[in-house]
Amino acid sequence: MNRYLLPLSVLGTVAGGAVLLRDYVAGGSCPSKATILGKTVIVTGANTGIGKQTALELAKRGGNIILACRDMEKCEAAARDIRRETLNHHVSARHLDLASLKSIREFAAKITEEKERVHILINNAAVMRCPHWTTEDGFEMQFGVNHLGHFLLTNLLLDTLKASAPSRIINLSSLAHVAGHMDFDDLNWEKRTYDTKAAYCQSKLAVVLFTKELSRRLQGTGVTVNALHPGVARTELGRHTGMHSSAFSSFTLGPIFWLLVKSPQLAAQPSTYLAVAEELEGVSGKYFDGFKEKPPAPEAEDEEVAQRLWAESARLVGLEVPSVRGQPLPE
Repeated sequence: MNRYLLPLSVLGTVAGGAVLLRDYVAGGSCPSKATILGKTVIVTGANTGIGKQTALELAKRGGNIILACRDMEKCEAAARDIRRETLNHHVSARHLDLASLKSIREFAAKITEEKERVHILINNAAVMRCPHWTTEDGFEMQFGVNHLGHFLLTNLLLDTLKASAPSRIINLSSLAHVAGHMDFDDLNWEKRTYDTKAAYCQSKLAVVLFTKELSRRLQGTGVTVNALHPGVARTELGRHTGMHSSAFSSFTLGPIFWLLVKSPQLAAQPSTYLAVAEELEGVSGKYFDGFKEKPPAPEAEDEEVAQRLWAESARLVGLEVPSVRGQPLPE
């Protein structure tokens, strides 16, 4: 029996070390222990993946959580799961389809009617590398959901967020934004041959540009906004990528994925950090890779591109075109 003890001990040490290494590479848990007792939080796309785990983490910290999702059956199930696990009964499910401007306006109208305060808005929902689909309003799906939907939602909730100051907006982007480019002649891929990867990268670049311009416009209001790359996670978001479509890729790349790809629970930690960390009070217009602030791609820092995107986005979703630099947001 003793001859097996050393090999088993070595195996256990190696396995334990591998798990610790994976957690280290993934970034670990949220370093802030801050609570948000009684604060109202909206998380889009919260029925699964990073969104659900973020809602769970914030429910544990005492927030009044609103899960905003397209699939209400899954959304209600997620809300029940979170209430059961956290014993926080202030967790509710609301319908929000970010591929429908009508749905976004209806959701925002109900929130502003029913809630005097919204302290934290986490624009988490996304689609990734889907086929050439369009939204209800005719926008390319990734640009429409990942950027335009959240652009409209955020603008419609701004008065409530301002009334709740200090309040925070967290926009989930992606490291993929560095490969993006804003083609203002064809934002919705109506003229070019569709490239689902390039469309995804453009949509995530748009998120960072939106964050930068919104931060500039919100100066002095007590509302902050930051963009975040949460890391690569094992979620339903990658279902269109074909990453695990073959046994060969799963076998050969599996160990690398296991080490580098986060669980939804770990991938939700940066969102949680940006939402609650006391040391981030007043920090705005920044791009975070995990827990660390980093410079985004050069195009994401271009103020002229950001202002042009804002004007075009406002036109597309039916908001007033913003006025000249330095004047307040249109009401």
